[in-house]
Amino acid sequence: MKKILILNTGGTISMSEDYTTGKVAPTNDNPMKISGDIFSYIGNINVEELYRLASPQITEKEMLSIKTRIEKAVDEGYEGVVITHGTDTLEETAYYLELTLDLNIPVVITGAMRSSNEIGSDGLANLRSALIVAASDESCDKGVLVVMNDEVHTATYVTKTHTTNVATFQTPTFGPIGLLSKNEVIYFQKLIKEEHYNVSTNSKKVFLLKAYAGMGSELIDAVCELDVDGLVIEALGAGNLPPKTVPAIKRCLEKNISVVFVSRAFNGVTQDVYDYEGGGKRFYQDGVIFTTGLSGQKARIKLLVLLEAGITKKELKEYF
Repeated sequence: MKKILILNTGGTISMSEDYTTGKVAPTNDNPMKISGDIFSYIGNINVEELYRLASPQITEKEMLSIKTRIEKAVDEGYEGVVITHGTDTLEETAYYLELTLDLNIPVVITGAMRSSNEIGSDGLANLRSALIVAASDESCDKGVLVVMNDEVHTATYVTKTHTTNVATFQTPTFGPIGLLSKNEVIYFQKLIKEEHYNVSTNSKKVFLLKAYAGMGSELIDAVCELDVDGLVIEALGAGNLPPKTVPAIKRCLEKNISVVFVSRAFNGVTQDVYDYEGGGKRFYQDGVIFTTGLSGQKARIKLLVLLEAGITKKELKEYF
């Protein structure tokens, strides 16, 4: 049987509901701490409580710490790692690990939409599925995987699509790469491109803004005045912005702030197509970086990782 490490970091999967008030909060005893015993038939499982944080409390500092602990786990002889995590920022931690880990063992992240004592709680079911995926030989060399609701998704493209539904995690363009069937994982897709960067610091600042009709320069100028290394904007359509933003974008570029455009539409890619004031063609010519298939939050994580890895601002375009 494979040696598997469960790293608990907190989130709804580790919380309980107060039946009187309906509030969901951490309890004195993490229900996930004892879960390794009931799944002993899957593998030789050890459970470690790394954090007890709600997902909005997770920062890049914790992401780097999780990455470091996983690398240590490999040296300790673990053949698979499962991380339990809150769902609000799960996709960002997953993508951070995808970009910064270069391992062949399965690394699987899971969570829950319902706390441990709610009717229809999905925590144990998701943990069981994640352990089955982590124990499977077929899961090796597939990058970081997100397992929820009996589906396996890549960390690169999965996103949370619903605030409460247990089927919230989806890959809008491609769908899941695998499914759980009883005690088996079945894969039918593969991520064809992987990229990994050596990161050991947590010093860069990258902000994220979302474009809207009639947007002016105020927010972009505010970011420009901060000690910031990068700015990601969820632009309109294929990569356009209202004309009033143009001078502010140019000021950011002049201050050597890396500016990356994604689309605020969750499907499709950004392209430098439109040649008008505020059109993507002109922004691209000014030095804005366009990315393919990433959400705003994922593009922010990637820009952050690239800058931490020492990729120069002149080289960034080719990496996106």
